[in-house]
Amino acid sequence: MKLILTGHNLKVTQGIEDHVIDKITKLDHFESRALDARVILEHDTTKPSEKRFKCSVRLAVPGPDLFAEDCEADLYAAIDLVTKKIEQQIRKRQNKYKARKHKLGAKSKMERQEKLEKEG
Repeated sequence: MKLILTGHNLKVTQGIEDHVIDKITKLDHFESRALDARVILEHDTTKPSEKRFKCSVRLAVPGPDLFAEDCEADLYAAIDLVTKKIEQQIRKRQNKYKARKHKLGAKSKMERQEKLEKEG
């Protein structure tokens, strides 16, 4: 998978880059058909609020892309939470696919059970 890492108002250090690569490679385990991951890290200096670091990830996969973003006071925490959100989206997508695949088998099983109840 190709990784595109961008920083806005923030210098991307080697430590940050290693952390992002580590988290994205774990996502590659869940979705092996992913083409690329675009990670944007932002530091917002205009807002006086606590949550100043924003991380957004767009994972290009066959079909609709997966997107998640999060704002936190700590950049590493924002990266962790965004990868967790993307992981949940991948799991939901895979579960939907499995449910759709097994829908026909479940329907025929239900029909057989109803037929047996009527006979017995």
